[in-house]
Amino acid sequence: MPSKARTPIAIIILTWNGLALTRCCIETLHLDNLPDHVSVIVVDNGSTDGSVEYLRSLPRLTLIENGQNLGYARAVNIGIRAAAPNADIVLLNNDVELIEPDWLDRLSEVAASDPAIGVIGVKILRENGTLQHCGAYLPLDTMWGQQLGGGEVDIGQYAGVRDAESVVFACALIKRAVIEKVGLLSEDFFAYFEDTDYCLRTELEGFRVVVCGDIRVRHAENSSTKINGVSHSAIFLKSQDTFKRKWGEYLGHTRYTSEMDWHSIVNFPSGYAGSSRSFILALDQLGVSVAYKYVYGPGTVFPTSEPEHSDSYVVNMIRSREFGRADVQVVYAQGDVFARNTGKYRIGFTMLEVDGLPPEWVRQANMMDEVWVPSTFNERTFRDSGVKVPIRVVPLGVDTAYFSPQIRSVKQPDVYTFLSVFEWGERKAPEVLLQAFSDEFSADEPVRLVCKANNFDPSFRIFDKVAELALRSNGGRIVMAENQILQQYELAVLYRSADCFVLPTRGEGWGMPILEAMACGLPVIATNWSSQTDFMTEQNSLPLEVERLVPAEAKCPYYEGFRWAQPSYEHLRKLMRWTFEHQDEARAIGLRAAADAAQRWTWNASARHMINLISA
Repeated sequence: MPSKARTPIAIIILTWNGLALTRCCIETLHLDNLPDHVSVIVVDNGSTDGSVEYLRSLPRLTLIENGQNLGYARAVNIGIRAAAPNADIVLLNNDVELIEPDWLDRLSEVAASDPAIGVIGVKILRENGTLQHCGAYLPLDTMWGQQLGGGEVDIGQYAGVRDAESVVFACALIKRAVIEKVGLLSEDFFAYFEDTDYCLRTELEGFRVVVCGDIRVRHAENSSTKINGVSHSAIFLKSQDTFKRKWGEYLGHTRYTSEMDWHSIVNFPSGYAGSSRSFILALDQLGVSVAYKYVYGPGTVFPTSEPEHSDSYVVNMIRSREFGRADVQVVYAQGDVFARNTGKYRIGFTMLEVDGLPPEWVRQANMMDEVWVPSTFNERTFRDSGVKVPIRVVPLGVDTAYFSPQIRSVKQPDVYTFLSVFEWGERKAPEVLLQAFSDEFSADEPVRLVCKANNFDPSFRIFDKVAELALRSNGGRIVMAENQILQQYELAVLYRSADCFVLPTRGEGWGMPILEAMACGLPVIATNWSSQTDFMTEQNSLPLEVERLVPAEAKCPYYEGFRWAQPSYEHLRKLMRWTFEHQDEARAIGLRAAADAAQRWTWNASARHMINLISA
């Protein structure tokens, strides 16, 4: 039976001097090995450094000599017109080095996987190996595209095929069906923004723009302007102005479909701040115009002023928006600052880790029009404590671009690693964990416990507390890492470098490290009580039995008079031993957890749920 005909592909490369880079690109393209259905068209914009002579000498490519610099979009269009009329188009910068041998086959596979896919970008690395691009997001306020993952170490984030608002045309495939419907690149742009413009036009015609994060290329960013001694900034800003004139009014009416005032915290190393940033970004990308205001400061339970600058461009942008215009205002913080909500429709969003709610929290909750909590556990404890207004469950989420089984692992060979991530304190029951591990395992077994523990209490030192436990000298090996601050992508590598996550917590308002570990594909041992029971099941985790509920004795005043769980020391030992001795079965549990997290427990899903609630 004859093989199915393959879709023709025309690879179009634009050159404007930069011979050394062009030579590298062509060499990694391996012209002699390209299949018959692939053609290569090089369009030269008046090179004077020997590039034209080099390109003339090469077989298997068509050279078009413009004799002058016509700009990126115009020159690329010349190449597209020269391609076979039924060919898909691959745009490839001459400063791109192809590092995946099967890059073109994989691009073609993605193109063929869904007729709705129209434009496909790839993961782009800088020359130093850090990420430049995993898709782009265009904040409306500035229309300055933000490269997802930019500046991070490549750890496998953004794996698979993901929708994106736009992609960089340094390496991208455009289907012929898109060209027939959308047309050529807009020559309104001499260089820059023509790719974003084209992606938006593509999406308006009903096609998807995606990034294949499993295909990587290396890119010498902005090399043409550097080599030719012209101002990148001048060309970029001119194109940005053109883009604003062309798209500003349209995007201003279509990007945002609703508004929300977000009264919270973003620029501190806390769980509320981290999840607050994630909510803001997810809401903004889903069409909610979010305006932000810091909820704490002088006169509150946390009188510290917030740093004004964030490491997130989008968070900084949202901080600059006028606060107080939206009908809906959400206070996302502890329940004793709900009264700072000044909105027309007031929502208080909080959580607590014990079996009841302080009277002041109840009082302020009942001042709201409704209250949001992340779990059915809190829905029950809030209602039982006397909250009378409607209570809605709005789960928190996890970013599966970073927390997934595809993230790089740097496991120590021949050692089974248990990992725990927590802030040292009574609620996390570190003494139960360390004692159980030390008693269950011996120092000569190929197993260890790594504890990433934060300590924000200057009144004690973690290693002194560990010494007080008097763990047996030949017990299981324990590694303590105190106050090691990691970026999100670094934390993901830490999870993936372990074999099992364990946390015998006494109570969680949500349980973010538990969910992050599950999303990374780790089997998780965690207490079967409080909020994490919404996403932990016997199929996707190893729930730790609770001996009983005990008084919540801790420095936190919010816990006074309430109870939390006492995790079972004996069951913890049993579960750790089981995972160590049944590693294949434990890994299967972890993979089920990762699938559940990706399907149900993402920030995108959480933000969509919010939008549905405020739109009802």
